[in-house]
Amino acid sequence: MINIDGSYLEGGGQILRNATTLSVILNIPVHVTNIRAGRSQDGLRPQHLTSIQLLAEFSEATLDRATIGTTDIQFTPKTIKNGNYTGDTKTAGSVCLMMQTALPCLLFANGPSELKLIGGTNVDFAPDIDYYEMIFRPVAKRFNFNFNLNIVRRGYYPKGGGDVRITIDPVEQLNAVDLTEFGQINRFFGRSFVAGNLPLQVAEELAEASRKLIRQHYTEELPIEIEIVKEPDQIATGTANGIIIAAETTTGCLLAANVLGKRGKSASEVAIEATEQLLKDLSCKACVDRYLEDQLILLMALAKGRSRIRCGPLSDRTKTAIYVVEHLTNVKFQVTDDNSPAFHGTILIECEGLGYQRRH
Repeated sequence: MINIDGSYLEGGGQILRNATTLSVILNIPVHVTNIRAGRSQDGLRPQHLTSIQLLAEFSEATLDRATIGTTDIQFTPKTIKNGNYTGDTKTAGSVCLMMQTALPCLLFANGPSELKLIGGTNVDFAPDIDYYEMIFRPVAKRFNFNFNLNIVRRGYYPKGGGDVRITIDPVEQLNAVDLTEFGQINRFFGRSFVAGNLPLQVAEELAEASRKLIRQHYTEELPIEIEIVKEPDQIATGTANGIIIAAETTTGCLLAANVLGKRGKSASEVAIEATEQLLKDLSCKACVDRYLEDQLILLMALAKGRSRIRCGPLSDRTKTAIYVVEHLTNVKFQVTDDNSPAFHGTILIECEGLGYQRRH
């Protein structure tokens, strides 16, 4: 059994997610201590508990001491069974963070699987469901990681109630990727939304503020396509607003940032926060944005061949992901500063993957 210290660096739920996901895929028992020690409320929260219970269900794992608030679990998997599975946080816990835990495992199951995940689709401190659809899914496809995603209902804080269905077919092996050539930006795109009792005007203000800021940095020739949406009441639970703004380059790089509205924060402030995050990543010609880089570490380690990605300044989330993945796989990552004039300020992350193959 491998011991993982959940207080390392960021000390968040990502350590638990990566540790249990790799535990299932590689069939290695893990003991995770000090779970979420870096958070104001440590220990398992509903979304973390739901995620590992879901993993335990399809891996027939023995799961010890898993209750809300616990800071120490032991997880011993046996297999990866395909099937139809449901994960319900019964809160606004992030659906996307549950996906992050479960999907890589089901990629190596013994047949196709379907997931029904209930919780928050657009919540703070997690990528939202639009990010997964617009950015994560097409980038994951480069690894030979394919899934279909259907948003049945959106759910927001505090009620949750979002309903997302995912279908996934197994693969034999993941491909290595090279995401280091930035190219040129060829378009901006995004989605600005309101739900509940907020007027469409708020979504329009979000989109306009984002467009205005982009135009201060880029020419009129570059298209900016932002979908403006008032979510129908029958497919959205709760009141919310927010924006995701993304860019695509000529080499196929996809980068984005999303921010949700908050009480006391104007639509303009929300849009500017998201757009500034994206513009900062674009300014150093990162090929992977600040939200995606840590999510690719596990896939790079499992893939066959040498993977390379170019990102901006390394986040603690990414350093933490590298720590867990190296600990469980013995794959070694090389992290180097690129001080060349064209890419000054970017970081290259690379590794020779395991070439993991699905068990039969």
